[in-house]
Amino acid sequence: MWSLERDPTMSSSFMNVTILDRPADVADFRRRMERAVVLIPRLRQRVVESAAPWAAPGWEDDPAFDLEYHVRRLALPAPGTMRTLLDLAAQQYSDVFDVNRPLWRFTLVDGLEGGQGALLAKMHHTISDGVGAIRLSAMFTDLERDAPPVEVPDIPLERVAAPPEPSLGDLVGTLGRWAFDQAAQRVRRPQDLPREAIDTVETARSVSRQLFVTESSHSTLWAGRQSRRRHFEMLSTGLDAAKAAAKAAGATLNDFYVAALAGGAGAYHRARGAEVPELRITMPISTRTDRSAGGNAFTPTRVLVPTLADPAARMAAVHERLSSVKGERALGMTDAIAVAARGLPSALVMRLARQQVGTVDFAASNVRGAPFDLFIGGAMVLANHPMGPTGGTAFNATLMSYRGNLDIGLNIDPEAVDDPRQLRDFIAAAITEQTTP
Repeated sequence: MWSLERDPTMSSSFMNVTILDRPADVADFRRRMERAVVLIPRLRQRVVESAAPWAAPGWEDDPAFDLEYHVRRLALPAPGTMRTLLDLAAQQYSDVFDVNRPLWRFTLVDGLEGGQGALLAKMHHTISDGVGAIRLSAMFTDLERDAPPVEVPDIPLERVAAPPEPSLGDLVGTLGRWAFDQAAQRVRRPQDLPREAIDTVETARSVSRQLFVTESSHSTLWAGRQSRRRHFEMLSTGLDAAKAAAKAAGATLNDFYVAALAGGAGAYHRARGAEVPELRITMPISTRTDRSAGGNAFTPTRVLVPTLADPAARMAAVHERLSSVKGERALGMTDAIAVAARGLPSALVMRLARQQVGTVDFAASNVRGAPFDLFIGGAMVLANHPMGPTGGTAFNATLMSYRGNLDIGLNIDPEAVDDPRQLRDFIAAAITEQTTP
């Protein structure tokens, strides 16, 4: 993900737009983030490029770390509409991180209409995935409005230096040991060789289906249209109604969500006279088994989803497609392929990445949030709308459940989607269709 930053259109930064019932207490929030920086070292570390082309970048402490730089406050101009907030968030999202500093920035916003406030939390994906970021947010969220103040631990911050550069011999040795182990496992039971050969062929086919797609994206409206500009939209729907509709259709909540996105995107195309039977999406599957905050533990998948106008048929078809992709053998090989890619020239990696991005129409993600009230700096959280990375596609739709609602954030490239508001309305209409008996 860090290497792909060389192409700004494929940046993997993400942002959460949190709506609060009133402006948060800035001093309290900063105190909590001061504590978080002590307890979570990654928040005070910056990326250090490796001189060895085959080695991954490392982390080291920022010797000039400045909390005031990373935690900011500003006020919206009157009347402080939600559109103004979203435009501000999209502008901040488009700003490139300073690579000489830790890759995160939080902005507390005052002046939102109705006396409300907001938190714009931007972070680079190299720090954490969505699940890890939810756990990280426990550092600055409370379960009550008048929570007691926190104490910053008096722990000396150990300065983490950049890791030593691995030699080419280290890389060759590591790959050699891996190859030997794989071969040893294959010959341990000679009678299993025929089955192992079949498994190897099936795995290769799975890798080809998931990681080396050659067919281009299906949208005739979005293909090849990319920019660094972003437009944010958001919508919410009831969790119970969505669960009931999914259960009635023999599907999951995630099936319901993806079907709504596919239905809205299909309707958007039909409104422009561009019929598209199916679209290819990329969607992460969480592989996290620990309880840590931060870090990444997910596998990206790609799947074609139908854009059928009939909501019941669409949900059933999406359920079938998503169920089949969960069995792909390639899903557990992401890390191994990433390690192998380190030894390739950057220009080649970028070219391969752009080619693969060109096969996808849009991105989607689903993150489980808290089912109970949360507070930030004495303000109640009303909604959380995550804006995931587009990854070079037309838009990213990310859902987060919170307090009985499904909050959806749409991070849209306006160069590809020329009417973002209409896309948002079509997705909202698809949700309504799927929840209406």
